[in-house]
Amino acid sequence: MNNKLLTCLTAGLSAFLTFGLASCEASKTEIKADVCNANLVVLGTAQDAGKPQIGNSADPAWRDSTLIRTASSIALVNRNTATYSLFDATPDVKYQMHMLEISSEIEGLTLGEIFLTHGHMGHYLGLAQFGREAMGAKSIPVYAMPKMQTFLENNGPWDLLAQLKNIEIKSLSDGAKIKFGDNISVTPFTVPHRGEYTETIGYHIQGVGKSAVYIPDIDSWEQWAEAGTKLTDIIAANDYLLIDGTFYNGDELPGRDMSKIPHPTITHTMEILKSLDIPSRAKIRFIHLNHSNPALDQNTNAYEDIEKAGYKLARAGERICLD
Repeated sequence: MNNKLLTCLTAGLSAFLTFGLASCEASKTEIKADVCNANLVVLGTAQDAGKPQIGNSADPAWRDSTLIRTASSIALVNRNTATYSLFDATPDVKYQMHMLEISSEIEGLTLGEIFLTHGHMGHYLGLAQFGREAMGAKSIPVYAMPKMQTFLENNGPWDLLAQLKNIEIKSLSDGAKIKFGDNISVTPFTVPHRGEYTETIGYHIQGVGKSAVYIPDIDSWEQWAEAGTKLTDIIAANDYLLIDGTFYNGDELPGRDMSKIPHPTITHTMEILKSLDIPSRAKIRFIHLNHSNPALDQNTNAYEDIEKAGYKLARAGERICLD
């Protein structure tokens, strides 16, 4: 490795670790103190493997740490209990938890529980960080749907986490609400997505006065509608939506069969929602962007088109008040 490249990589890693994800992904976003009883905090916005991705040495994010993006995750912060719920345990979970805990002005903020969406790498591999080789956690509740629970309990190293009581796996049911006090709740719901090992779910998150929906992965909105749920109804019934924006269009991965990794493209989602008024569009934040997605760069037509159409892109460090 030449000295110049080594210097770049070292500088990038130093900035990443020193300033946290806020400096890399939300350098222009002020991370403010929690002033609401219930806050959603965006912790990461990339597809499972983050940005840059392994095997893609041409990505400028290897040389510029401000371009780094971590895997999609959000946290629900409960100010009254000084705890937070983590949605998905990503491969970047240690950085994401650190960012949240140092940026919050809630004294003694600690992890309460983890809610998993499904069994693809970006959504559960971070559980390994809670084992005895790392955090050595004590009975962290991990909420999972039946197939996901069975997968964790019957495959290593996840089963060992449960046996050693680093985590305590708790069952979820489609549509069954989990309550936190009188005014905060989390409700899972199934969505169509590749289910090699587990179901895939999204979450409805309810605060005192406002609600949010988190759907990082789905195969298609049309398939969901055929099963009885229309995206437009979900938009009308909620205040914020963080939804699958994996690909901007269908031309991002030359040489790959996109039908094997189905996601609704951002352009398609905007097309099917073109009848929405501007206030309804403003509810939406695209998340889970693949490293190939041009909208990751604010200096692209893709990013500009999304903003001009009245939609938003999720940003790490962003706080959403649910009071």
